[in-house]
Amino acid sequence: MSISDKNDKSVWTPEDLMSWSHEARLGEPGKYPFTRGIYHDMYRRKLWTMRQYAGFGSAEETNGRFRYLLAAGQTGLSVAFDLPTQMGYDSDHAMAVGEVGKTGVAIDSLADMERLFEGIDLSRVSTSMTINATSAILLAMYRAVGIKQGVSPDQLQGTIQNDILKEYEARNTYIYPPHASMRIVTDIFEYCASEMPRFNTISISGYHIREAGATAVQELAFTFANAIEYVKAALARGLDIDQFAPRLSFFFVAQMNVFEEVAKFRAARRLWARLMRERFGAKDMKSMMLRFHVQTAGSSLTLRQPDNNIVRTTMEAMAAVLGGCQSLHTNSKDEAISLPSEAAALTALRTQQIIACETGLANVADPLGGSYFIESLTDEVEEKVEDYLKIIEGLGGSMAAIESGYIQREIQEAAYQQHKDMEGKFKIVVGVNQFIDECPEKAAVQRVDLEIEVEQQQRLLGLRRRRDQAKVDESLRHLLEAAQTSENLVPYIASAVECYSTLGEISNTLRGAFGKFRPVVTI
Repeated sequence: MSISDKNDKSVWTPEDLMSWSHEARLGEPGKYPFTRGIYHDMYRRKLWTMRQYAGFGSAEETNGRFRYLLAAGQTGLSVAFDLPTQMGYDSDHAMAVGEVGKTGVAIDSLADMERLFEGIDLSRVSTSMTINATSAILLAMYRAVGIKQGVSPDQLQGTIQNDILKEYEARNTYIYPPHASMRIVTDIFEYCASEMPRFNTISISGYHIREAGATAVQELAFTFANAIEYVKAALARGLDIDQFAPRLSFFFVAQMNVFEEVAKFRAARRLWARLMRERFGAKDMKSMMLRFHVQTAGSSLTLRQPDNNIVRTTMEAMAAVLGGCQSLHTNSKDEAISLPSEAAALTALRTQQIIACETGLANVADPLGGSYFIESLTDEVEEKVEDYLKIIEGLGGSMAAIESGYIQREIQEAAYQQHKDMEGKFKIVVGVNQFIDECPEKAAVQRVDLEIEVEQQQRLLGLRRRRDQAKVDESLRHLLEAAQTSENLVPYIASAVECYSTLGEISNTLRGAFGKFRPVVTI
């Protein structure tokens, strides 16, 4: 149950706003503390990036979907990778059986990445990659493709998720223990600050935390606790706060409670601005600007009555725009059933375009700003997030809270409460626990061809025969040696990628140096 659902009041007045002052907490768009948006003109200046998430099967198939969406007016790419790629396994590994190309595109080597972006000019497109444990490897592959196209690394634009802490909390696609993983994250910060300055080095994600069952307050609190940990690690490395902070970005969900989501985004900007200036001493205003991508909520989509999902996605997308997002992915109506069909993906993109061009929502910065209800709710979210941050700080920070299982338990308890609310019909989901059709409609199912796994394995076999194995062995040996020192690992990973070492080989080399993580049991 959301915060706004728990309120008894139906009317809000100025008396409800006694905790905030206009100048200190509300302010103007484009000015500290950025409650109302990070730019003065917001979408009149530039629309949010319409960055539809796509990836399935082979690199060729995903390349075709990218081209289709770009031709339809999409303004940025967002890559989904399959589970073996996320977990550091090649497509011919025993752990990859049955998973190749299923939840995203299979990328085993630079050769696959070259096919993924064939015919797409990386000097003209911004690319987001949802990858964490193997983020340095995929970043190195993207860099190598850019160089082959004649695009220098300092001109490449995009975002790599690279948020490993939330994997231990909510999503579980980790490989190495937390401290080793944090080293790789910080290596990427350091490397990109000098070599790829236009690339966002991390997308600190509340999306997966919320999708695992967390509340809106927990989504913000645990995301910011993780962000604080990343900032502290970068500062400990000797990086200046204003050197890397402007390239930090965030990734949140837009759920169905429109007002709570808008308040959450507004509170997030204000909290981040204060954290960066007051706690970490940032001087550059860009360091204090919270830039974030939003995806509509996959967990809100239903198998029953899938056409209703178009309405759900529309409302969630409106909340993201009213809340001032910088980029947005709208889910397709069939995602509770299968991978999105081409037609459903187009409808999802058109949803954003209609909001941008036909509704007037893009004409005004923070149109809900000053509402008694929204301002009070923004204050309440901020206060409750700060309470959580104090608890986590008392435990020793996000890393300690993860290792003790505290954050995982909080998410599990919130998820259980949501399940109870649905079972007891305290939360109505149309078509699921109320207004159920006797003859449910049937939706078409988009399936990944099972032959893709065999084809991918054959490609790997051919790659291993063609490449210079001596160079591969040498690059992996140098990587292992570097992992046993404090050197930055990204240049060594890049060297291994460029001689066509596979993702699995690079990951196994680092497993040999760091070991694998075994989670704390929290139930």
